[in-house]
Amino acid sequence: MSLGRGDPVAPPPGDGEFAIIFASKEAARGWSELCRQVPGAAGRAWEQMRRDPAPSSPTERHHPLKAALATATHQGRELPVWQIEVTGGGRVWYLFDRERRTCWLKLASLRHPKKTE
Repeated sequence: MSLGRGDPVAPPPGDGEFAIIFASKEAARGWSELCRQVPGAAGRAWEQMRRDPAPSSPTERHHPLKAALATATHQGRELPVWQIEVTGGGRVWYLFDRERRTCWLKLASLRHPKKTE
C-alpha cells in the first residue's frame, strides 16, 4: 500500500503532540525518499513537527516561509507555511494548523525548492 494525500505520517501523535498528515501524494513520496536517504535528519524533522511545529524563537533551519510562500490554503483555510532545513539542500514544508493540532506535510525534498530562489 502506498501512502498519499490525507494519510498520517506514522505513528499517531501522543499526548500534547501534533498530528502530521500528508497534504499530497508527492509529499508522501518525498518523505519516503528523505527517510531512506537521511533517516537521522528526517527523524529530527519529524520530532520538531510533532512536538514544536511553530517555535516561538524560529531558527535559520526551522522558520516560517516569507512573502508569497508564507501562507497556503488547505481545506478552505489559509494556514502559515513553515520550513525545516533537513540537510544542506533538503527541505520539509508544512502548513501549521494550530486549531486542529496538525501539520499538513506539503513538500519533502532532498533538493532545495526552486520556488525560494
